[in-house]
Amino acid sequence: MNDKTEELRDIFTDVTDGEETVTEAQENTRGSLEKDERTDRERLESVVTQMQERYEFEGPLSTDEYIIVARGFYDDVPDEELADELDVDEADIFEARMSLHLVSDDDADEVDLVAIRDREEDDATLATEYDVTEAQISRYRRIAAAQDESRAANDRYRDEFDSILADAALSERMATDVREDGLEDATEGMETDVEF
Repeated sequence: MNDKTEELRDIFTDVTDGEETVTEAQENTRGSLEKDERTDRERLESVVTQMQERYEFEGPLSTDEYIIVARGFYDDVPDEELADELDVDEADIFEARMSLHLVSDDDADEVDLVAIRDREEDDATLATEYDVTEAQISRYRRIAAAQDESRAANDRYRDEFDSILADAALSERMATDVREDGLEDATEGMETDVEF
């Protein structure tokens, strides 16, 4: 050891109260992402319950039915089919989706929501201006309100639904692709026209 190194070691031991080393044992962990141990059903129930408490949902649906609506949204099930399944009006399914911040790209593809979002005119005036029905204007305003509500919550609830439902669908699709690719690789070059 040269003089400089020895001098630095002495300074180090003085500063650390005589300890020769200050490192801690590290645990070997696998991966860096935390895994939520709850089932998807429990996670969905938690999200829906939080939203019900925060936004005080008004409507005929139960927590379980809101979960069915969320799953249906991510499975691209039309509102009409969900309404038949739950034996409610299609308008109730639409309202449930808006309450859950589940707005699809197709919900308002005919109109610029930004243009009508802050307009103070009544539905009849805007319906005439945009050449649509008052019911459509009312629907567009509800979509805009749901988007605003979601943005005010930093899209937190939508992100949680994405995490639970979109990731689950992606994982299932990837697993299916892997199985199919594996089967294809395993059978590649095999004689398939065999007579018994």
